[in-house]
Amino acid sequence: MDWLALALTCALALALADTATKRFLAGYTAADLVMVRFGLTAVLLAPWLFVAPPVAPGPAFWLWMGAALPLEVLAEVLYVLAIRDSPLALTLPYLAFTPVLTALTGFLLLGETVSIPGLAGIGLVTLGAYVLNLEHARLARPQTWFAPLAAIVRNRGSRYMLGVAVIYGITSVLGKGAMQHLPTAAFGAYYFALVGTATLIVFALWQPASLRTLVRPRPAHLVVAGLMGVMVLTHFMALALTETAYMIAVKRVSILFGIVLGALFFAERHLARNLFAGALMVGGVALIAGGGPPA
Repeated sequence: MDWLALALTCALALALADTATKRFLAGYTAADLVMVRFGLTAVLLAPWLFVAPPVAPGPAFWLWMGAALPLEVLAEVLYVLAIRDSPLALTLPYLAFTPVLTALTGFLLLGETVSIPGLAGIGLVTLGAYVLNLEHARLARPQTWFAPLAAIVRNRGSRYMLGVAVIYGITSVLGKGAMQHLPTAAFGAYYFALVGTATLIVFALWQPASLRTLVRPRPAHLVVAGLMGVMVLTHFMALALTETAYMIAVKRVSILFGIVLGALFFAERHLARNLFAGALMVGGVALIAGGGPPA
């Protein structure tokens, strides 16, 4: 299987996992949702460690991971709250802001220049976010023209997912730093094993009752964790075959899959408009990826 097919499989698995979470686990607490999506998934993927090349990470690897793990756990909580409490069409598209934020951070902090395609991509992502909330604006009332942008902040699910995008922009850099100290073939298994272990420890201490999802998993738990497992495996398999920016750009097609699934399973409105907005944002991610800054 080539990298493009793997990346599209990854995108579809993520969208299906989000849909199954919202459909079957709607009444769950954030701790239970995180334990199903990440703790149980880590348990299911544990055998992956035994086929990965054995390594002995040095101190530098643990420094990078020590910075990344708390952020990863926080992102998990915000992500599950966003998709649980808000429409998929008004949450998932905001993941497209990760490369925008990464590009802007690189410019402000590191002096990295943003290419013309990159600037166009940032514009498309922002325009897509505007179109998603277009119902809040009235052409004949100029005072409402900025209302769609304000609506992003007012919607709690959108706000949470923007937080996830910010965190992913940071952890993508931290992950690249850690990756320098492990063989590529081993990194995926070790990274996700550490994220899963951190999740288990944090929620075992904070919400020990959430561990029941591991002791007595229900069929719905296994469906969600299985889809998450497929997403993780295909993510790192695709990364091994192509540049990270290209793979992540294709993975963001999960936004479009999620919008369609939201309309099919939850009767979310404005499918045509939301798909158009999502397509603008995915196109923006692709332009940013092709223009240089990481996605």
